[in-house]
Amino acid sequence: MRNYPLRERVIGQLVADKAALHGDRIFLQFENRRFSYRDMDRLSNRIANGLAELGVSKGTHVALMLDNKPEVILLYFALAKLAAVAVPINTAAKGELLAYYLNQSDSQLAVVDDPLLARLAAVLADTPKLRRVVAIAENEGATGAAGKGLPVPSHEFRTLLAAPDTRPAADVRFSDLHSILYTSGTTGPSKGNMSTHCHALTCGFELAKTYGYRADDTIYLCLPLFHGNAWLCSVMPALVSDAGLAVSKRFSASTIWDELRRYGATQFNSLGAMTNFIWSRPPDARDRDHKVRQIMVVPTPREFYHDFEKRFGIKFTSVYALSDCGMVTARGPGDPPEKWASGGKACEDVEIRIVDEEDFELPPGEIGEIVTRTREPWIYAQGYYNMPEATVRANRNLWFHTGDRGYLDADGYIYFVDRKKDAIRRRGENISSYEVEQIILKHPAILDVAVFPVTSEHSEDEVMATVVLREGQTLVHAALIDFCQANMAYFMVPRFVEFAAQLPKTMTEKVEKYKLRAAAEQRLGEIWDREKAGIKVTR
Repeated sequence: MRNYPLRERVIGQLVADKAALHGDRIFLQFENRRFSYRDMDRLSNRIANGLAELGVSKGTHVALMLDNKPEVILLYFALAKLAAVAVPINTAAKGELLAYYLNQSDSQLAVVDDPLLARLAAVLADTPKLRRVVAIAENEGATGAAGKGLPVPSHEFRTLLAAPDTRPAADVRFSDLHSILYTSGTTGPSKGNMSTHCHALTCGFELAKTYGYRADDTIYLCLPLFHGNAWLCSVMPALVSDAGLAVSKRFSASTIWDELRRYGATQFNSLGAMTNFIWSRPPDARDRDHKVRQIMVVPTPREFYHDFEKRFGIKFTSVYALSDCGMVTARGPGDPPEKWASGGKACEDVEIRIVDEEDFELPPGEIGEIVTRTREPWIYAQGYYNMPEATVRANRNLWFHTGDRGYLDADGYIYFVDRKKDAIRRRGENISSYEVEQIILKHPAILDVAVFPVTSEHSEDEVMATVVLREGQTLVHAALIDFCQANMAYFMVPRFVEFAAQLPKTMTEKVEKYKLRAAAEQRLGEIWDREKAGIKVTR
């Protein structure tokens, strides 16, 4: 693995270099489709040239609303070669949330899966900057829905592949913005993290080095490619380490081992409750019948960590990283076994501290906020797009404030404790409680609302809403769920709902959510639960 200097970390150049080096060696597997390193280079050139014919050039923002498939990675590479900017959007977004992403990111063109076009069409009147749409047909080779009455020019994705496969003549630099990666808001709307070419590739190089990735590795990816983890912690490490990549449509605890065996995977990433779901499957005689040697797990499952490793014959690695900045710490196979519960030590050229409420450093063992910064330029994300105040606030006193609490041991290993920020983690998704609240408040019967996490039977967060109705108004639980489903991503829809006369607040009118959460946790079985009510939310 060649370690490129920071000024040479340009995604399109690495794609071309790897194609020249490895040619027909397989880089990407997806179901029955195979793509060599050369395929990835040539096809991304075609797509880049096809997009250029539609007006995409350096600095153009292109929204991607796509489920996992090879075309997503090809589009990331193609946009990189044009110095254009990828804006991956959660495929569950709809209504106001979808319009927010498109407007806040200044997206001018959108590439959308055919089945999702109706959602896009529903918000086009509210997204004036979006000028073109490219539709990807549900079945390879089929005719897409482009041209079915959309009020903006629309095209089929396959027409892009008719363009020449020559390298686009764009001026692309390591410091150019490559993608805007949305993360959950804390006390405001979701923020778009500005990821440069150098930032993305640095994440790849850091993980490949720490985890010891080799050219004969195959990294399995089942997390959604619209999230930073899949792109930064799977695709980028595979590319820089000359390895292979196997992509699945989505995570399934019941089929994951069959897919791992099918692709000969040696490594994959597991977030949140995924690890619990895998562990909870009944023991199988084939539990060790695979080639996986390690899994990056976040957070560390302390209850069954060693039993999991023994049952499946796999080593756990871990990391502390955020889309908001980049790689902070990593723990790999070379770290001491007794540090198994930690997220590792600071990555190369990265500094970390634990600070109190006034940003003064705390000694080892004391819990405080995790802050970080880099000793070299461009290896971290460059702030929040179109949110200068939030960017400055997060980077006060020359340190990036993560909003997470933890501590360092005497050897410099980090241990995550909890979130200081007001966010909810459910099924691997970071959910902005503020965002859910703002949508619920659009309902004409609702005066006030507080959204907060409660602990589920899966030992992760579930979304709960305590709602105050306007005087004289009535609303049933199911009607509120219907309203939520129509205006937010499925995973954001509250599971638990309670109506109250008022919300507990401080003298400065801030809702005391800790009181609501503590009270709800004690009587969760008595609170209205949409799952118990038999209401299913759809994607």
